[in-house]
Amino acid sequence: MRLLLAEDDRMIGAAVRDALAQDGYVVDWMRDGLRADAALADGHYDLALLDLGLPGKDGLELLRSLRARRQAMPVIVITARDAVESRIAGLDAGADDYIVKPFDLDELAARIRSALRRSAGRPEPDLALGDISINLTRRSVQRQGHGVTLSAREYAIVEALALRPGAILSRSQLEQRMYGWGEEVDSNAVEVHIHAIRKKLGADFIRNVRGVGYYLPRPEQG
Repeated sequence: MRLLLAEDDRMIGAAVRDALAQDGYVVDWMRDGLRADAALADGHYDLALLDLGLPGKDGLELLRSLRARRQAMPVIVITARDAVESRIAGLDAGADDYIVKPFDLDELAARIRSALRRSAGRPEPDLALGDISINLTRRSVQRQGHGVTLSAREYAIVEALALRPGAILSRSQLEQRMYGWGEEVDSNAVEVHIHAIRKKLGADFIRNVRGVGYYLPRPEQG
């Protein structure tokens, strides 16, 4: 999963970015609202974390611009403004959740997981696809009841496809979920990771449509 973090406080931003990276997320960290707005307009993100007190363009303006473009990704507002009026303004502008500084990083991670599940139409933390089960909270995978160890990028591919079974994601879309800005991407990186996933979860677990992309069959598809 690829997240955008818009936060001008260097200490808070670094702490959030590092904690989420340890959880396996790809995080693009922007320190001002104008850069964050450009990134959101040009890139694909699964979720945005927006501080309200951003230079250049504040978080509320950023949120309104995002929703005006009909971008439906979940947004969590992170801010020091704890007045009820500020929370109402953020939620009315299109925020999905609101967390006040200082906050616990584990709580933030739980709110992110919840928002991502809701956006995918799957409020429950577990997914079952044949003999494969995926726990979105623990970010763990089992096959026939036995744990399977996946690398962070292998899990990112599995999670992206599992949240939308039957939907085809292109190589570019999968790369966006695996790598942040400035990271070098090998031309065959997706294919290499999918080959490794198939060895661990079965040759038919991930299907491909030549020249289009990859998908997981819906349970009823077999």
